[in-house]
Amino acid sequence: MHIKYYGEYGGCFVPEILMPPLIEVERAMEEIMPTADFQNELNDLLTNYAGRATPITFCPTLSKELGFNLWLKREDLVHTGAHKMNNTLGQALLAKRMGKTTLLAETGAGQHGVATAAAAARLGLKCVVFMGAEDVERQIMNVMRMRVFGAEVHAVDSGTRTLKDAINEALRYWIVNIDTTHYCFGTAAGPHPFPELVARFQSVIGREARQQCLDTFGALPDYVVACVGGGSNAIGSFRGFLEDREVKLMGVEAAGTGEPGSFNSAPLNLGSPGVLHGNRTMLLQTVDGQIEPSHSIAAGLDYPGVGPEHAYLRDTGRELVGMVRDANALAAFQRLSRSEGILPAMESSHALAWVFDHAEELPKGGNILVNLSGRGDKDMTIIKKYLGRELGFDALTEEA
Repeated sequence: MHIKYYGEYGGCFVPEILMPPLIEVERAMEEIMPTADFQNELNDLLTNYAGRATPITFCPTLSKELGFNLWLKREDLVHTGAHKMNNTLGQALLAKRMGKTTLLAETGAGQHGVATAAAAARLGLKCVVFMGAEDVERQIMNVMRMRVFGAEVHAVDSGTRTLKDAINEALRYWIVNIDTTHYCFGTAAGPHPFPELVARFQSVIGREARQQCLDTFGALPDYVVACVGGGSNAIGSFRGFLEDREVKLMGVEAAGTGEPGSFNSAPLNLGSPGVLHGNRTMLLQTVDGQIEPSHSIAAGLDYPGVGPEHAYLRDTGRELVGMVRDANALAAFQRLSRSEGILPAMESSHALAWVFDHAEELPKGGNILVNLSGRGDKDMTIIKKYLGRELGFDALTEEA
């Protein structure tokens, strides 16, 4: 096994029993993925099933208000509503070529679970999903979608009842069912080879976006901005621009409520190096190395770690990092919805909020590209909780 590191981050820190399936995945990545047969079938699925290529959309109202050109890379238009389908189709196809019969997934916001369930249904595989019980409650619509696609969904009540704990349970399930099951890891983190595997499947975002910018406005963007939880949508968009040093790459983490003593999901900004879920990366942890609880209003950002490539890019200065509070993300959600008629996911709203909050620092007349990682339909329960009265949801309920 040729374990990949990103500087001092990455690696493969797992029980010995998990080494054989990880070696099997690495071998498939090296021997099956590059073949013309695999790439042709994957491209067909991405084009004719997932709906790629996704466009970049100009925001005329907001651009006039902000003083620069705001563009959105529309991953919200991918089938099932988020960038996750890029990865799940690739891994499902790989699993089938490996002779596996079951796809296993963890999920936070539920979008990876939905995308895994859809990919499994498309390719004739069984699907098992683990999801934190708190996330099940706040993302119930996605749970229902998974079950409609035929997935077996397990709510995890241990720990913080969120993504970290769902990953723990998924790994335990995999250990017991290695022969028949492929773990379709959802983000660019975890033990080698998952950070690289997921990044390769998600890099379609950046490749498309780079060419679309050149074709549409004849230049590369000044900034590419994306939200970062585990970090797959961000690394997917950033990889298209890594060699273009004039393009600034901004990863935006969740600062939570921002109240004293409250929790956040910002390990790149506030964490320290450590090992979690099989890789060395930046973590929210105590001085004794115990994992701290995380919090974000966006379930997909509610994770105490981050993909190792993001940690490396931050250390080298190639990736800039920022933080956005819950309230600012909610405000950005409303602003894009009302100004442009586009409903962003709460995760993507963090990236938008960073742009809105730092508008005075961004180049006037320049081009800012935000990766809109998903659509906000899934977040209506959260919007009702925090903005329901302001938006008149309560009155609508009473009338109904």
